[in-house]
Amino acid sequence: MTRISVKVDGTIYEDEVEPRLLLVHYLRDRLGLTGTPIGCDTTNCGACTVDLDGDSVKSCSVLAVQADGGEVTTIQGLATGGEWHPLQTAFHQQHALQCGYCTPGMIMAARDLLKENPDPSPEEVRHALEGNLCRCTGYQNIVRAVLAAAAEERRRRAPEPGAVQEHATEPRVTATATTAAGQEARL
Repeated sequence: MTRISVKVDGTIYEDEVEPRLLLVHYLRDRLGLTGTPIGCDTTNCGACTVDLDGDSVKSCSVLAVQADGGEVTTIQGLATGGEWHPLQTAFHQQHALQCGYCTPGMIMAARDLLKENPDPSPEEVRHALEGNLCRCTGYQNIVRAVLAAAAEERRRRAPEPGAVQEHATEPRVTATATTAAGQEARL
């Protein structure tokens, strides 16, 4: 057994694990995070995609001991404060799922894309999701959902119309002088 410490969805877990235990099995069987499905155990389908230290990985190809000291985000860790992540909302609104089995992996892979490219083209979305298989949807609504989520995230980052934006400027120096008539004038 090997002792590991890993932060998953914001919580630190310390466990003894078999060195050969896959991260997907650790997440599901030990931590009860069943939102990450086991699809193929061969890295072909991408259903088990999670974020490990900032990058999307297929958790059936990573050992739990390799995540030691790292940070994992699963589909269950995306929602914050009871509010869905924009990708989760877009997948729902754009009908980008049918059976839902591939959806967690698709969302996690798309999240990785949007971190690097906040305004992808449809072709870039398709390329980024090549390692994630869907047997139900035909991918059109998935691509639409990723593009909709990207637009929403850009909208959220944009300043409010009419909002005052602060700019770093040189401090304005004003001085006063006394005129010949004894009045102060601003310079």
